[in-house]
Amino acid sequence: MRLHLESSLRHAIELGELTLVYQPYVEAQDGTLAGFEGLLRWNHPELGAISPMQFIPIAEETGLIVPIGAWVIEQACAQMAAWRAEGYGEVQVSINLSAVQLKHAGLLQCLRDSLARHAIKAGRLELEITETTLMESVEANLLTLSAIRELGVRLSIDDFGTGYSSLNYLNRFALDRLKIDRSFVHDMVEGSTDFAIAKAIIGLGHTLGLRVVAEGVETEVEARLLRTAGCDEFQGFFFAKPLPAAELGAWLMPSLSRVKVQA
Repeated sequence: MRLHLESSLRHAIELGELTLVYQPYVEAQDGTLAGFEGLLRWNHPELGAISPMQFIPIAEETGLIVPIGAWVIEQACAQMAAWRAEGYGEVQVSINLSAVQLKHAGLLQCLRDSLARHAIKAGRLELEITETTLMESVEANLLTLSAIRELGVRLSIDDFGTGYSSLNYLNRFALDRLKIDRSFVHDMVEGSTDFAIAKAIIGLGHTLGLRVVAEGVETEVEARLLRTAGCDEFQGFFFAKPLPAAELGAWLMPSLSRVKVQA
């Protein structure tokens, strides 16, 4: 099965089997749209939808993540340009960046080319890097991320709380946002250890001058607790599931881009 998936993945782009879906993230205080995260999906012609947890590791091990990652960057920029042409303005989109991509010599040129081809303001694109990836080859990553920031592209640390970050190094990285891992948000209740950890992460992020996003917000209680703790942005099924670009019109319309966040 693994060999079959690897063989199929080598042709997935050219056969049009890969797509991006977009999950909104919202301002914690009023629920207005803050941007979208572009998430990669693979619809296999025989096996149907293949979980990213299944095919991303294969892509990374084989190096296929480099051309696939370049395709994701291109698609995200193309979609932002399409939304702009439809009158929705400069929409912010974030996409995930793997450790293999971060080390690849062609990453910066890939970003330059896609941004220029679609006339996208660099600050509207954000790259999400996991905490674990960030702390691998720290000095090399510092150089690469500094170069990315010089392009104007935004950076965020994903799945925060699951790795072993040195606060000294975190302070050196030129980051914009910090995303609390969903494991601390799921089934959060007042007085719980998870809530205490989330509050500590929010405080740390703000001390470092970062906006803090909570991933995996699925209930009114979680949203309320995180808001009282000072979280800046929310992302999760309580607000919206990942959707194809064609189904996001209500989120993009200024008059309809507000969702109710319970007090």
